Amino acid sequence: MQKPSIPKGTRDFTPDEMAKRNYIFDTIKSVFRLYGYQQIETPAMEMLSTLMGKYGDEGDKLLFKVLNSGDYLAGIDPAEVASLGSTRLTNHICEKGLRYDLTVPFARFVVQNRDKITFPFRRYQIQPVWRADRPQKGRYREFYQCDVDVVGSDSLINELELIQIVDEVYRRLGIRVCIKINNRKVLSGIAEVIGEAERLVDITVAIDKLDKIGLDKVNEELAAKGVSAQAVERLQPILHLGGTNADKLADLRRILAPSETGLKGVEELETIFSLCGSVGIATPLELDLTLARGLNYYTGAIFEVKALDVQIGSITGGGRYDNLTGVFGLPGVSGVGISFGADRIYDVLNQLDLYPASSVEHTRVLFVHFGEAERLYCLPWLKALRANGVNAEVYPDCAKMKKQMSYADSKHIPYVAIVGETEMAADKVMLKDMATGEQQLAGLEEVMEQVKG
Repeated sequence: MQKPSIPKGTRDFTPDEMAKRNYIFDTIKSVFRLYGYQQIETPAMEMLSTLMGKYGDEGDKLLFKVLNSGDYLAGIDPAEVASLGSTRLTNHICEKGLRYDLTVPFARFVVQNRDKITFPFRRYQIQPVWRADRPQKGRYREFYQCDVDVVGSDSLINELELIQIVDEVYRRLGIRVCIKINNRKVLSGIAEVIGEAERLVDITVAIDKLDKIGLDKVNEELAAKGVSAQAVERLQPILHLGGTNADKLADLRRILAPSETGLKGVEELETIFSLCGSVGIATPLELDLTLARGLNYYTGAIFEVKALDVQIGSITGGGRYDNLTGVFGLPGVSGVGISFGADRIYDVLNQLDLYPASSVEHTRVLFVHFGEAERLYCLPWLKALRANGVNAEVYPDCAKMKKQMSYADSKHIPYVAIVGETEMAADKVMLKDMATGEQQLAGLEEVMEQVKG
């Protein structure tokens, strides 16, 4: 018999692991709500026409496509199947795909529901996404994103509040991070001043890999994409700008003087840093000119968050997009958002062992018994405890006491209520503290007080 397995890049989660994941989700949700964001959900599948062309060529290749229902080859000449090639054939036999992120589906949602929502519209969304990527540490094919976006407002106050959300979430989780910031207009300006304005996408896709592949490989990729040797040479000092954020912005003002777009980006960055200074963001903020975020839809500020104590990719990222809803027939709606990578945050918290003890919600008390009459005696006690918010369960089978106590041990249940004839006669239970071994005869009120402890 074939051993059961799951697809590479996906994971099962045990009850303990789910308790930890829910701690992350609950922490993030509570901060989102604090800033006035409301939850929505969208389908796992979207029409490929919604998804294709929004993430660049590399993103399109990573879309999981879903075969049409029924005979998906019906109406296609067998000779044509052989001649089409896999990419063009896919367009004939797949109309749907699994969502790659939550931002493009959100843009589609806004356009479809424009008459039901109030602008500026602030939403958060916590759902899985899928990418046909090569699985590796911190990179999965199925993973959760926790997105927060506001659309229908150009104000940079929104960027400030997203930075505040990042600051607060990671403060609550106890993870030390650095927020890296850049601006797509600055990158456009750089492409202009080095004489390669038409190759902005090629340049951003390449320099976005700087951390992963190093400068030499980035330069090789730029040359392979047709960026001139002179332009690559002009780019080097810009990528190496040092000093404080203020120093870098001053240098950029000088370098990008010939580019109106570039200067607009510098101005936006100056405003964001000034706003952050006015509210006292505790998390370090760094202007990083190599930050490009390869997604084509960003048009303004872009963000990325790195954990300082663990070697892992970015754990949060996002930015401003002005044109996303336009492709769905609703032009002129600007938006900005960020996405928390729950799976990477989970890995970071595991490596640093930062979960509070209260994050795992165990059963507080298990009722164990010597037989059927004793088991029935437990049921009203269980009902009363649960009605008062106490996690409680009864061992369902009439089994040996050793087996029932082993069950409590294996599930780390802190209290056991033992029920025999003596306890029933006294209308009490023998309550045992599993950590100390102490036990006492106790009534319902005493049990409630002790196990809630």
